[in-house]
Amino acid sequence: MLYIIRHGLTDWNTKHKLQGQTDVPLNDEGRAMAREAHEEYMDVHFDVCFCSPLIRARETAGILLEGRDIPVYFDDRIKEMSFGSYEGIENSFDIPDCPINKFFFDPAGYTDPPGGAESLDDLFHRTGEFLEEKVYPLLDEGKDVLIVGHGAMNSSIVCRIKNRDRADFWKEGIPNCKLQRLI
Repeated sequence: MLYIIRHGLTDWNTKHKLQGQTDVPLNDEGRAMAREAHEEYMDVHFDVCFCSPLIRARETAGILLEGRDIPVYFDDRIKEMSFGSYEGIENSFDIPDCPINKFFFDPAGYTDPPGGAESLDDLFHRTGEFLEEKVYPLLDEGKDVLIVGHGAMNSSIVCRIKNRDRADFWKEGIPNCKLQRLI
């Protein structure tokens, strides 16, 4: 089985700031969410966990898997999508000409704006490479795999696994600390 879970809340989440690859820790509410997930998913079997190296995902994985003998491997390819110079912008939806907004409202039409933001092609490439190299071989062996990641990165994995069009990028919804079984 393949499972994904998004990290708990951060202060930037609650302030509606674009995080991307900015390394923001969980806040107290996010840690509480991870503790609740720990209790809720204690009986779900995982052989291995892959985790984004960003602190909010690392903290979530640590709390979620506390007391369980599950190896955790960090991989840069499952970091959140980079929003470049737009990271840290608060309430981007209130800024009508913010080019990152297109990603959230029309992902199929999104192109990476200037300022170092990552394209969907780049995101899909790195997560696809990660799945091919690390996840699929384990699934073929019958292993249960957990990925602890982020909203956009997890959505790219959902799209790849479920063969979804980019127009449906956000269809699944990626709530914080809710386990999703993909296959």
